[in-house]
Amino acid sequence: MAALTPIPRGEQVSTADQRVVLHRVPWAHYEVQLALKGESSVPRITYLDGAMELMSPSKDHERIKSYIGILVEAYALERGIDLSPYGGWTLREAPREVGVEPDECYLMGPDQGRDRPDLVIEVAWTHGGLDKLEVYRRLEIPEVWLWKDGALQAYRLGRQGYSPTAGSACLPGLCPGALTAYFEQPTATQAVRALRADLARETGA
Repeated sequence: MAALTPIPRGEQVSTADQRVVLHRVPWAHYEVQLALKGESSVPRITYLDGAMELMSPSKDHERIKSYIGILVEAYALERGIDLSPYGGWTLREAPREVGVEPDECYLMGPDQGRDRPDLVIEVAWTHGGLDKLEVYRRLEIPEVWLWKDGALQAYRLGRQGYSPTAGSACLPGLCPGALTAYFEQPTATQAVRALRADLARETGA
């Protein structure tokens, strides 16, 4: 059975992500959908316990995701942190019945051979859909940043699941929530320049 995810009252349809959630979907069907999709960036497909979400992100969703990503990379450059972006890398495990394509993800450090990212970024622009934190918990992703309702929150994985944290273990010295101040800049390049200027002031450069 398929159901369109409700759009919150007051939110314009034209600004919302387009999302369909299918239930009682076998794992084999999920893998077929991934194969049919191929290298296309949409729809982004998430699978959890037989539920499959197909989501086409809105312009605003992509803007927020891209601003976070470019600011992360700018911070890493300024602080000498090695990382590589892997975009919507398809992560899945049949035994745990989970699969996902993140908005953005990163491997940290010079060793880029690991089979799971160290940091994942997710934008929840339109409410509803599957529980992404549960998906990432089962995949054992160490750190997830979730943007929701204008706030960016970092979560670290522990024995009891994810716990919110003010700082980032992947990017020492950075408070992810502070990055939202740069979203007010009209372009991503201006946001990066503003971040670099603030970092320079911190170090007295």
